[in-house]
Amino acid sequence: MDPAMRLETVASLCNLSPEEASLMAKESPLPISQAKSIIENVITTLEIPLGIATNFLINGKDYLIPMAVEESSIVAACSYAAKLARNTGGFSAKATDSLMIGQIQIIGVDDFDQFRKKILSLKDRIMVEANTRSETLRKSGAGAKDLQVREFPNESMVILHLIVDVMDAMGANVVNTMCEHVSRIIEAETGHSTNLRILSNLSDLRIAEAQATFRKEDVGGEAVVNRIMQAYSMSVIDPYRAATHNKGIMNGIDAVLVATMNDWRAIEAGAHSFASRDGYRSLTHYAVNGEGNLTVSIRIPMAVGTVGGATSSIPKARVIRKILGVSNAKEFACVLASVGLAQNFAAVRALASEGIQKGHMTLHSKNIAMSAGARDEEIDEISRLMIKEGNISVSRARTMLGELRKK
Repeated sequence: MDPAMRLETVASLCNLSPEEASLMAKESPLPISQAKSIIENVITTLEIPLGIATNFLINGKDYLIPMAVEESSIVAACSYAAKLARNTGGFSAKATDSLMIGQIQIIGVDDFDQFRKKILSLKDRIMVEANTRSETLRKSGAGAKDLQVREFPNESMVILHLIVDVMDAMGANVVNTMCEHVSRIIEAETGHSTNLRILSNLSDLRIAEAQATFRKEDVGGEAVVNRIMQAYSMSVIDPYRAATHNKGIMNGIDAVLVATMNDWRAIEAGAHSFASRDGYRSLTHYAVNGEGNLTVSIRIPMAVGTVGGATSSIPKARVIRKILGVSNAKEFACVLASVGLAQNFAAVRALASEGIQKGHMTLHSKNIAMSAGARDEEIDEISRLMIKEGNISVSRARTMLGELRKK
């Protein structure tokens, strides 16, 4: 079916009204003709609010941070933390080279010493063959860089790690292509079958780090600093808290990834597996320096690209990347790590002082008003009344809306 026929079919099967079907059929800046070439069974495109986080100073450079997200308070919280960080020079950040890991699973191995010797004898040939899959990387001095052998005797299995410098790409496609190509050589030369041939999203050779200092007077004084440190300690010892703590980090990072059309699922997978290496714990580290100020740092895998894929093919994504103003994948990784740190700090500070709901629900009150049926000026008025009353709920908004319309 073409997209119009698909939408007509879905509308019939799901009893969509003519108004609902018409809404779904509206064109966006991403034309259906282009969207249908990106994923399968396209019927429409979906808009997500795009906001700009401000105040970010990273490695001495100012940034506007585009964030696509549906949750209230994320953009505001991120901007607030960045504003406090500016008072001590902003964020300092760095990123490693863009090394990705491709995995080749070899099954039925019994003599591991002999297999290892054979693979290592083939290493140079495997590197050359892998690099025939990307002329761009090869000419740039990047591409396949190393081959590592990991043995699992209990499973009669060897897993080879093909280490590839993908430069400014996310790298999944080229790594997968390289793995599939060289697996034929491995099978022919060793007599063993290969099974999975795919990159790993635990990209622990591709790390971004960021650090910032927050003055104690800016966060609420020594008592609040102590409460923040106690909250951080909970995220180190308790995986139930660590999961929510790290979700706060990804609130910021994911919003930027979605805005720039990067693979946020890959970053999520890498972040949480990295946090689980020695028991699941916080991806950020909090400490108090000699002056009583908070120093916060983050270390996180960051396999992101500034070339290729949807980030280059979708028109708005190209404009959004221009707003962000990053020139390469390393700089982009530094920005993302800083955003994750800022988002996490803002959440932990709020939790340890006035509580997360005060600011969040105040900002969320307009969403509540809209859910209750408020329109145009009614939204601001219902939001104001609920905040004043301290009762922010859909049922209360409906009651207020009825009273407002009677007037």
